[in-house]
Amino acid sequence: MRVRSEVVIIGAGAAGLSLAERLCATGPSSLSVRLIEAPPGPLRPPPRTWCFWEDGAGRYDEAVTATWNRMRVRGTDGQLVDASTGALRYKMIRSTDFEAVIARRLAGRRGPTRTEATVEAVEGTADGADVLVRTPDGRQESLPARWVFDSRPLGSLPRARTTLLQHFRGWFVRTPRPVFDTGSVELMDFRTPQPERGLAFSYVLPTSPHTALVEYTQFSASVLPSDRYDQALDTYLGDVLGIRDFHVEAREEGVIPMTDARFARQSGGSVFRIGAAGGATRPSTGYTFAAIQRQTTSIAAALLAGRRPLPPPPHSHRSHAMDAVMLHALASGRLDGAAFFTRLFSRVPAERLLRFLDGATTLFEDLSIGLHSPILPLLHSAASLPSRPLRPSPTP
Repeated sequence: MRVRSEVVIIGAGAAGLSLAERLCATGPSSLSVRLIEAPPGPLRPPPRTWCFWEDGAGRYDEAVTATWNRMRVRGTDGQLVDASTGALRYKMIRSTDFEAVIARRLAGRRGPTRTEATVEAVEGTADGADVLVRTPDGRQESLPARWVFDSRPLGSLPRARTTLLQHFRGWFVRTPRPVFDTGSVELMDFRTPQPERGLAFSYVLPTSPHTALVEYTQFSASVLPSDRYDQALDTYLGDVLGIRDFHVEAREEGVIPMTDARFARQSGGSVFRIGAAGGATRPSTGYTFAAIQRQTTSIAAALLAGRRPLPPPPHSHRSHAMDAVMLHALASGRLDGAAFFTRLFSRVPAERLLRFLDGATTLFEDLSIGLHSPILPLLHSAASLPSRPLRPSPTP
């Protein structure tokens, strides 16, 4: 007889692991949880880094590589904005450390049943769903569940009026001399050639005086040839920062869709999407980790209370509308992205601006921040946006 799980979580990335950990955090529970992880190969995401800001101590501080309470933004002309983040701390977590912390926590509790398999289909039933999987040895199995939470990347993005791609490559570098300031993060350094539409910047996350993650990022309609990212990083380190003696210890890269599309949070009567697949990525910035924590906190609370666990909208309607206007302004070339962000950080207190980027500001605060934005390009984009047709989004 097949044993039905109360909860099946598909995917062991940030969203899947966060939900599993929250469901098992209170100790023994009546909920039976199964976590399905893809076997090693192309379906398992590579190691990556997540950054977010948080007020004080956090749930996953044990996994944090480094934190900062100052940040710098540099304009294309070298204009420097150096600001305190106030009560907020900017935090960096590497996925391998996060996975290790979650594994230790779950090992000491009545944790989920872990299954390594490839999910081939999810089929609704009268009172739940069946997750059809293929195990590494080739066997097919059907795993019944009352509720299914699916964090797998979507095969195609929903239709949208505007979609840009945030594409990046980062080097974890080590230098023989102490050259990095561990007290501050270079959040956006625009001293790099800018695309005609969109923006490009580098950032530096120092983890010690000798080590840092140095990353080149571009928001544009398409990705670059592979060697262009290495050229950009080499130029930034050598010509802009004056660092020519360094060793690359590890690399990371990725492509994040930045889109005004509406993501469905439910794909069946008992099947829900979580993480980036459920719209957790903030369209204007690409940040995802903080929204995942809000999302999984709400889901876990509903499940443990016996309520229907529909994930909440990851971002407010107001935040989504503002992001749609900004993306359209960038994609159309009306908005100078580098000047826009440099101006915001130079005129708005950093703590308020970070809360704004996380969707945690009031309407009055949003309006006050808007006064420091280039009004005409944004108004023009807002006026023309509704007439733009919904189109298929490019595949990253």
